[in-house]
Amino acid sequence: MGIQPIDQKKLTENTANVYEAVIIASKKAKIINNERKKEYDELKSTVVSYDDEFDERVSPELKQHALEVEKKMKPHVQALHELINGEISFRYKTEAIE
Repeated sequence: MGIQPIDQKKLTENTANVYEAVIIASKKAKIINNERKKEYDELKSTVVSYDDEFDERVSPELKQHALEVEKKMKPHVQALHELINGEISFRYKTEAIE
């Protein structure tokens, strides 16, 4: 996957400035990454593990999951796309929760 430029005007359409966009996208990327880690940990807990700690065999389920994760967009790229498409809702700390 090559580098793809992002138009700065599109990035700031839904935010006040570039710095705000970066903060929002980074927080969303962290959420996406944590969700993927949680999904992996749940899968890992259901897979039968080997008793030998020096045995480096990996179960086929974990290998399949790793291949699926590699095909997905990276968390930061996904977060930027969601921000540009207006799919992320955010609020300022000073605003009341509705």
